[in-house]
Amino acid sequence: MSADGPFFSVGENSIRHLKDAREAYPAMLAAIRAARFEILLEMYWIADDRVGLEFRDALVERAAAGVTVRVIYDAIGSLRLPTKFWDPLLAEGGEITQFGPISPWRRHFRLLRLRFRDHRKLLVCDIDKAFTGGINLASPWLPVDQGGAAWRDDAVELRGPAGRQMRTLFYDTWWHLSGTHPVGAQPSVMRARRGVWVLSNMFRGRVDRSIRRAYLLAIRRARASIDIAACYFLPGPTLLRALIAAHRRGVRLRILVPLRSDVPLIDLAMQSILVKLVREGIAVYAFRGRVLHSKTGIVDARYVTIGSFNLDAQSLHFNLESNVAIDDRRFAEAVTRSFDTDLETARRLDLAYLRAAPLWTRFLAWWAARLRAFL
Repeated sequence: MSADGPFFSVGENSIRHLKDAREAYPAMLAAIRAARFEILLEMYWIADDRVGLEFRDALVERAAAGVTVRVIYDAIGSLRLPTKFWDPLLAEGGEITQFGPISPWRRHFRLLRLRFRDHRKLLVCDIDKAFTGGINLASPWLPVDQGGAAWRDDAVELRGPAGRQMRTLFYDTWWHLSGTHPVGAQPSVMRARRGVWVLSNMFRGRVDRSIRRAYLLAIRRARASIDIAACYFLPGPTLLRALIAAHRRGVRLRILVPLRSDVPLIDLAMQSILVKLVREGIAVYAFRGRVLHSKTGIVDARYVTIGSFNLDAQSLHFNLESNVAIDDRRFAEAVTRSFDTDLETARRLDLAYLRAAPLWTRFLAWWAARLRAFL
């Protein structure tokens, strides 16, 4: 595996699009192995498999070399991860904390907050080299020739001030969970940088839903085109109205969803929404052959957003998320080429196809759509 895509200079940052784990994993592992000062990993799903073990062992090696290593992982996302998984890292001085423990005897357990999850996929090495996107550390993302299912996903690598802002996100959560203020870990001020914005969902203190606001603003300002790849496409009424309004004022919309996702209930819930869009004349495509897990948007061939944020109620109301928004035509062109490649093997959906399902399936889909605020 290798990451061969070019870096694009955007303001003070260098940014690279990483398509699938085939590109993302080697780039992430290379950054870990080259780290000399600090490694911060915040991950929803870490598996006790080939991928999780390779990343853990890379962290262990760096910790043994004296590099500061800190890890946050989500208790439900990594539900099957045994506690002893981290023993080699702890033995070398690495620090581990769990978000949203489900065991009542664990620190920070809160029964009424079990639905709140840390859904981020974030890696920061040596302060200003960072990664985020939709890719977890688990074998489903591995290429088929390496024993995986080759889930289709996107990530970005950032070098520069945006990396330091990612570090700020990590330490905001770290301080909340651990109650510690590590020496030298004072965060930088979160400021918008020219052409690059680090966006997040936060639910402590003042609620911050900047990812959704940025999505809405970009859609409402769109004049030519909107491309969206969404593994769980369950937009609320406001976002749905904004998409339809954009189409009615002449913006070309292309929406890519999975033919079959990893969550069948969400597939059902999407059906009536897709029928509504197709009835409006909006181009909706179903990705075939493997699971689509991307969360990517491209507006007017210049504005790109990539990250962990799903267009659903869970991401909006209950998850910690991280996205990066980039305003750069060259970078957008590269991501659009990737999107166009995905459309080549996708099926454009029409009403006949969507209504061909058995009556009972359509009935369940109607009810699932009514409950999408809980999914």
